[in-house]
Amino acid sequence: QVQLVESGGGLVQAGASLRLSCVTSGRTFSSDAMGWFRQAPGKEREFVAAISQSSINTYYADSVKGRFTIARDNAKNTVHLQMNSLTPEDTAVYYCAVVHRWPDVPNDSWGGGTQVTVSS
Repeated sequence: QVQLVESGGGLVQAGASLRLSCVTSGRTFSSDAMGWFRQAPGKEREFVAAISQSSINTYYADSVKGRFTIARDNAKNTVHLQMNSLTPEDTAVYYCAVVHRWPDVPNDSWGGGTQVTVSS
């Protein structure tokens, strides 16, 4: 069973940047594609970004393409999400997950998430 711990969220103004991190354990990290997902108040959880096992392939939701960058460090079992040019529409709880089916179907194991709030 994978364990996932997200961090790095916060309250920022529109246009700012944040870098999220997710440390995993319980599985062989380098064997898994990883993804970031988010859930805004009153909405369903949605896909944000994914990265393949060796970082060769990445995939982004249209809403974040060009602003967000996903990266991973297999030596540290960590996946990051660099978020630039944040807007209030990016306000959500952000979760990382193992990608069950590339690129946007997650494994059904979730951490506690990290809250990102963007003020206008």
